Amino acid sequence: MTMDIKKYSKFLEQVASEIDIPPGKYQDAVDRYEAVGRWLEGGEYPGCQGELLIYVQGSFRYGTVTKPMRDGVECRYDIDLVSELPADINLTTPQALKSMVGDRLREHGTYKRLLDPEGGRCWTLEYAEQDGVGFHLDVLPAVSDHRGLLGTAIAITNKKGETYTWSASDPRGYGAWFDSKNAVAFNRILLEQKQEIQRRAPLVFASINKVPNQLVRTPLQRSIQLMKRHRDLRFNHEDRIAYGPISVIITTLAAHLYGNETDVYSALAGIVRKLQGHAALVENRAIDGSLAAMGLIQRRPDGTWYIGNPVNPAENFADRWHEDNHARARAFFGWVDALQKDLLNILDESSPRLLKEHLGRALGTAAVATHFDLLIPAAVALDTPPRIHISSPAKPWRDE
Repeated sequence: MTMDIKKYSKFLEQVASEIDIPPGKYQDAVDRYEAVGRWLEGGEYPGCQGELLIYVQGSFRYGTVTKPMRDGVECRYDIDLVSELPADINLTTPQALKSMVGDRLREHGTYKRLLDPEGGRCWTLEYAEQDGVGFHLDVLPAVSDHRGLLGTAIAITNKKGETYTWSASDPRGYGAWFDSKNAVAFNRILLEQKQEIQRRAPLVFASINKVPNQLVRTPLQRSIQLMKRHRDLRFNHEDRIAYGPISVIITTLAAHLYGNETDVYSALAGIVRKLQGHAALVENRAIDGSLAAMGLIQRRPDGTWYIGNPVNPAENFADRWHEDNHARARAFFGWVDALQKDLLNILDESSPRLLKEHLGRALGTAAVATHFDLLIPAAVALDTPPRIHISSPAKPWRDE
């Protein structure tokens, strides 16, 4: 039997949905972080005048959250909450700011019990769930930073040993940038997806107007989720985990390279193909002129690497790629090749059993098994070894 690109793309979309946060659990997370926000807003903070701002950042904000994997097992979701206090950065210290937020959390009986020891940048609340999948809610103390390029820049606290320093960040600016890259696809699917989400979760959302925009998923967001899950499984080894590509690099590069494709397979194939076009940089060779002109991944004359924060070019996401003989850079491009092999080059696998095992290793056995009949119906799989055929597969980057 043959299978066209639409069927395989639908399978990838459903697997991404399977590793996404379910609507009910999403609403649980929202209820929790809004409650924490209200508690923090009610506090008194010496030297602060004005309104305290509470907002989410990271994958929960960008719609790219996936069920995290630890030692091959799904574990707690990570939710990042910024607590931006109305303090003057010149009149406070990172230690004082961090302490004020921690003290306020400890004033609440439940939060005091859930609170972990102080972390390097944030305070973490641990929420356990009966189904074994709970939440890490990280509360990140911050102040507005007028030294930033945009009006949304902040300074966050950073503790190393007994020393506290400021670090620059701009999660609101980055979120707006990501939205701009996602806007065309988002507007195209907004109504249809909200209707489907409400139909599947009527007890959570009484009408489509109650379905939050944050649960709508474009091919870009689905591609990032699949890439992150593949990353988690590929680097789930003690000798590899330190070199796994960090999520902000995956998200940034994917958003830059997304071409508003209308299906998940085409979006993922386009992103991976363009990333492969940068691999020659590992050997310090030139890359295609159009890719070089974009300047997304740069190898500097001194051997260091640069992947810039799109809203703060002074921040380099690849500032450690030169370490250990470019180990992180080599791991990144090795992973990109594995994405091509594991998720895109599946044309020659004629055995349903081997195909299922292959995809299970790449994306998770449970998620693949749940939706495998979209590729090969169970009855057909028992009787006939199928051959998968994807029309118009992605070509190697150098053939362009």
